[in-house]
Amino acid sequence: MAESGKRRFGLDSKESWWEDPLPNARDQGPGGPRWPVMAVVILLPFLIPVTRSLMHEPEVTPGLVLTAVVVYAYAACYALFPFFFRRERRVKLVFGIVMNALGLASLVAASGSAFVLLYGTAVLVFLLPAAWSVILDLATVAVGAVILLADGRFQDGYGDLITVCSITLAMFFMANLVRAVRRLELANEEIATLAVANERERLARDLHDLLGHSLTTITVKAGLARRVLESAGDIPRAVEEIREVENLTRSALSDVRATVSANREVSLSVELVGARAALRAAEIDADLPHAVDNVRPEFQNAFGYVLREAVTNVLRHSGAKRVRVRLGDNWLEIEDDGTATDVVAGNGLRGLSERLAAVGGTVQTSVRPRGGLLVRAEIPLPEPSPATPAVRAEPAGGLA
Repeated sequence: MAESGKRRFGLDSKESWWEDPLPNARDQGPGGPRWPVMAVVILLPFLIPVTRSLMHEPEVTPGLVLTAVVVYAYAACYALFPFFFRRERRVKLVFGIVMNALGLASLVAASGSAFVLLYGTAVLVFLLPAAWSVILDLATVAVGAVILLADGRFQDGYGDLITVCSITLAMFFMANLVRAVRRLELANEEIATLAVANERERLARDLHDLLGHSLTTITVKAGLARRVLESAGDIPRAVEEIREVENLTRSALSDVRATVSANREVSLSVELVGARAALRAAEIDADLPHAVDNVRPEFQNAFGYVLREAVTNVLRHSGAKRVRVRLGDNWLEIEDDGTATDVVAGNGLRGLSERLAAVGGTVQTSVRPRGGLLVRAEIPLPEPSPATPAVRAEPAGGLA
């Protein structure tokens, strides 16, 4: 999952060199729709001298028209490049190649400084994946150097080429920093979404475990009180059962409040007492431990949930007459003699599996040969830490 997350947000350094730089479809590039106005201002140091030179030509020639077309097409590419951010990579590559080709053509036609190449090389580091921008920019600078050599201007223009390389390199690192920040923003949004989903799952799981057991016990006890009143008219016993129902209701309400505030802790010993009362009310013979001292303290919370859910399932679905619970230092078994012949994975079992998986444990449910279910929860014991080698103390005064 961690590796897929890296690939999803472009955090894998090898793959991100060839990936699209802006994974967020909402991005419109630097400046967004305001960029063309800013671009005109940035282009003025290039356009003003070229336009003045073209206007001072004595006559209009095809070469003059071609120069104007090349120069202004190059400027238009610079002003409009943010609108290509949402395009496919192939379209971006074609645009980048065409723009740098126009920059090289402007260097030839206008006989200007090598600074003219900076507009195209800077655009590519923002528009294209890092690897493609490096390849095309290096090729552009190399061809620009050849053009200067062919025109005999390399001696005067190599300093400008070095400046173009330096500024492009700085822009390259700036573009990658922007990409990294945006990927981290996307990752943080995803983490927040997952945190909300996990909290919802925790709340749903806790409420299912809590209310399922509490309401089942309340139903069983209320039914017992009704049967006592209908059959024997034993009002004191019925009142006692109703009083326990009242206490259970108050306890369930308190547990719901604690669950919502994420402050509820389950006690295995308390769950044993509750299971004993619930099974007795359902007239199910319960063979339960009288203490939980043999269970490791750090496992008792998880086992408390397992016992609660297993007893709830026995009361609801099993039709059992006898339930047996056994505890070990890192395991718990609940066995019943009900009529179940198959394991049905419901929300309760899935919730228990998630709880035990969170602490490295497992829950296994199997059918007994003569009917009924056996639920076993087990958490691996931590590996013992390596013993520290003993250091032999030397007698005072050193070796004899």
